[in-house]
Amino acid sequence: MGFPPGMVIRVWSIFMQLFLLTSASSRLVGHEVDRLSLLAFKAEIMSDTMGILSSWNEFLHSCEWPGVFCGHRHRRVTVLDLQSSQLKGSLSPHIGNLSFLRTLRLQNNSFSGTIPQEIGRLFRLQMLSFDNNSFSGAIPSSISRCSNLQYLSLFGNTLSGKIPIEIGSLSKLQVLNLGTNNLSGEIPSAFSNLSSLEMLDVQQNNLHGGIPSSLGQLKSLKYLALGTNNLYGTIPPSIYNLSSIKLISVIANRLHGTLPPGLGHTIFPNLESFSFHMNRFSGPIPITISNASNLKFFGISVNIFTGRVPSLARISNLFRVEMDSNSLGNNEDGDLDFLSSLVNCTNLERLDISGNNFGGLLPDSISNLSTKLTVLKLGMNQIRGSIPVGIGNLINLGVLDFKVNLLRAGIPSSICNLNKLYDLLLNHNELSGALPSSLGNLTSLGRLNLMSNHLQGSIPPSLGECRNLLALVLSQNNLSGPIPPEVIRLSSLSVLDLSSNHFTGSIPIDVRYLVSLTSLALSENKLSGELPNAIGNCMSLKSLHLEGNFLRGTIPEDWSSLRGIEDFDLSRNNLSGRIPYYLGSFDFLRNLNLSFNDLEGAVPMRGVFQNTSALSIMGNKRLCGGICLLGLPRRRIISNESKQEWRRVLKSIAIGGVIGLGLLLCFVLLNLSKKALRFVLLYPSRKARVKPTSGSSWGVSLLKVSYADLLKATNGFSTRNLIGAGSFGCVYRGILNEEERIVAVKVLNVHSSRESFIAECEALKNIRHRNIVKLLTACASIDFQGNDFKALVYEFMMNGSLEEWLHISADRVAGAPIVQGHLNLIQRVSIAIDVANALNYLHNHSHMPIIHCDLKPSNVLLQGDMTACVADFGLAKYLPYASRSLPLHENTSNVIKGSIGYIAPEYGMGNQVSTYGGVYSYGILLLEMLTGKRPTDEMFKDGMNLHNFVRMALPERVEEICDPVLLQKKESSTRSNATNNRNNIEDDQGQRIRKCLVIIARIGVACSADFPRERMDIGNVVDGLYLVRDVLTGTWIPRNHVTA
Repeated sequence: MGFPPGMVIRVWSIFMQLFLLTSASSRLVGHEVDRLSLLAFKAEIMSDTMGILSSWNEFLHSCEWPGVFCGHRHRRVTVLDLQSSQLKGSLSPHIGNLSFLRTLRLQNNSFSGTIPQEIGRLFRLQMLSFDNNSFSGAIPSSISRCSNLQYLSLFGNTLSGKIPIEIGSLSKLQVLNLGTNNLSGEIPSAFSNLSSLEMLDVQQNNLHGGIPSSLGQLKSLKYLALGTNNLYGTIPPSIYNLSSIKLISVIANRLHGTLPPGLGHTIFPNLESFSFHMNRFSGPIPITISNASNLKFFGISVNIFTGRVPSLARISNLFRVEMDSNSLGNNEDGDLDFLSSLVNCTNLERLDISGNNFGGLLPDSISNLSTKLTVLKLGMNQIRGSIPVGIGNLINLGVLDFKVNLLRAGIPSSICNLNKLYDLLLNHNELSGALPSSLGNLTSLGRLNLMSNHLQGSIPPSLGECRNLLALVLSQNNLSGPIPPEVIRLSSLSVLDLSSNHFTGSIPIDVRYLVSLTSLALSENKLSGELPNAIGNCMSLKSLHLEGNFLRGTIPEDWSSLRGIEDFDLSRNNLSGRIPYYLGSFDFLRNLNLSFNDLEGAVPMRGVFQNTSALSIMGNKRLCGGICLLGLPRRRIISNESKQEWRRVLKSIAIGGVIGLGLLLCFVLLNLSKKALRFVLLYPSRKARVKPTSGSSWGVSLLKVSYADLLKATNGFSTRNLIGAGSFGCVYRGILNEEERIVAVKVLNVHSSRESFIAECEALKNIRHRNIVKLLTACASIDFQGNDFKALVYEFMMNGSLEEWLHISADRVAGAPIVQGHLNLIQRVSIAIDVANALNYLHNHSHMPIIHCDLKPSNVLLQGDMTACVADFGLAKYLPYASRSLPLHENTSNVIKGSIGYIAPEYGMGNQVSTYGGVYSYGILLLEMLTGKRPTDEMFKDGMNLHNFVRMALPERVEEICDPVLLQKKESSTRSNATNNRNNIEDDQGQRIRKCLVIIARIGVACSADFPRERMDIGNVVDGLYLVRDVLTGTWIPRNHVTA
């Protein structure tokens, strides 16, 4: 039965009206939800300084609100873009109600709090950017429900916790940036499921563990940034199969291994940026890197790379090359050939190859490098030659660093054309000639360091035009003339060091303009006149060194304003008057040296004057008072009559002494044996060569030296001859005129006790062992000012101390031997054997057991052939076999001196010295040689120490904690075409190295056990280390370890 046509039309009309009414109601409800959600978002904003959200009100449709964009069809919110709007507040959970949202951009604001879990309800979301906010807490795992996400960036927040493995399910994700947060845990291997991923950035977090090999499945990956974490191990080979990679950065981790052959050619053929800084990578730079024609940035700083740098001529797009702090180069001609190939890199802006082993001549071609170059650093190598005249072509140069090389000739005047130069560092070379007169053209100069060269002439006054100069260091040259007032007027100066030159005249009163000065060093010159009151205006001063001049007068009262001073040295001048009491109120003063002047009166008793280790006032005969430890006469007033009476008494004593000495001499001559008489008759010929002194009375050697001999041998104890300094005093390099013999002269300071001097003489005079430094003679006399002088003369050790080889220090004394390179495993084992042999002799085979009491790397010296000798017996103690008591000349106190970290723990509880304590110090030294870490390293805290650090790594993880230098395998002396044989040799060598590292670690741990009687016998240590060396070299020869 059919319906009438009119009824059909009526029913259809009613249906359409109902449909349209329902659809409109649905849109109305959805839009209202969006509006209310946005208002809830606004309610959580605490600060809106730009007023962007002020128009989010009922007068405007929500789709017209700033930052809000809606779809044309449903009028629902699809984009919320409030980036860089200076908003501050938290993110409302109602953000999850914007169900049509596809783009959410809130970067560059100040949002804080956690990211709400409701973010996972935005299933249509394609882009989420929360960069550079202050979001904290964990990344919500619900974010994995945003299945359409293509871009996820949470960079630059304070997010913590582990990276949710659920992120690995976001199969459409192309960009994942979680860098610069506080994320921890490991990189999820589930990231391998992100098949569309082009960028992965997790740098600057606290991630640990290895790099997952599964990341090698990300075939679309172009940018991989894993830097500044705690990742360790090697880079998985699968990573090197990612042919789309343009950028790879693993900077500042604990990764090791070598760079693969084919890098830049078959491996990473599209490479543009390569950042492997600050790891433990080693081996050569692959020659194929020259094929990386797209490479723009190449950085391998602070690793252990070796060998020559290949030509970079075909990498014309390079703008930044950083290869500093490695072991590149062989210290031979041709090392710098690659520099000429960089002439083709017309966009080069930064070149840093400092801190390597490059030798050869500095090529003139560096003058033809890109004029865009802003940084050129070639310092701390062995580069010879001269600075090219064409260096002035590099007109945009801001940093020129050639320090610590072997450059000669003069400083070319063309260098003054570089008017953008900020850093000019040419210190520690062999440059000569005068300073360029046009240095004042360098008006942008901030630091000028020409220290330790052979420069002559005067300081050009034009330098006063460098009004941005912060640091001027011209010390240790042959500069002369007066100090130009133009330079002293540079109010920008923070550091002024003109020490160890030949400057004359007075200190300019214009020093008052140096209101920003923190360090002033004018020591070791020929300055005269009085101390200027104007220095009191330099109230920012922390260090003041004026020692070694001809300054006179009193210490000005106006200097009482220098309340921030920490280091204050006026020694060896002609100052007079009293020591100002205000010096005792300087709370930050840590070193005060007023010695060898003509100061008088009472010594203050406050502040630094209570600390004898921080104070030196010797050589001022008219001082009195002070604390008892200074040993000065008590404060007293002597009348003129008393003074005359004292003079008469002293005159009588002197006359009687001369008469008594003459009678004694006659008695000795009359009773001498023939043998002794023969010695006396022969003695004058010896006297023509060296002068006798009271130093011979110690029975150390027939070689006799006086204070004058040692003064001449060390060029007046010049700072140029200084090779070491410590709490005991200073060590100088000297040449004795008798036979032009090079010696080391250890001058004990005024605080060194007579007992310490005697202890070292007594300990060494009867010792003859190849691994104990040889004491040639001693001198106990008075200097030309009538002060006590004590010195010990040793054989000179041309390779410095073990400390310098293990830890190359920025504070190295200027005259000390320059250490280049690192000690390999065999060298360290040999040194360890030498030191153990020395201890074995001292403990078990000397005429009486001797305990060194201060064994540490700085007291192990190295001969030219790297034979190690134990030195510095100032704290040594005898242990008589029967009583095991302290020697007679020892103080009865049980307080044991030594160095923190090396001293046995039982000494801190009052126990007497023992051979066990010596073994403990040796164990710590051995572990330091193994790991490259000092026992006082900042990482050792909260119960962790060097002993436990190594003990917990035994045996599986020893390679992880040892110095990476020790893992380098020695190249085979023969080459073979048989790959299998070569691999077998390398595997065997690697196994032997691992075995030896474990043995060394076990010996070190056994020697440094907490309980003395659990420590290893030093004789067994010697046997064990000989075994290690035999295993390393593949030999076994029985040895007698007792004889010297």
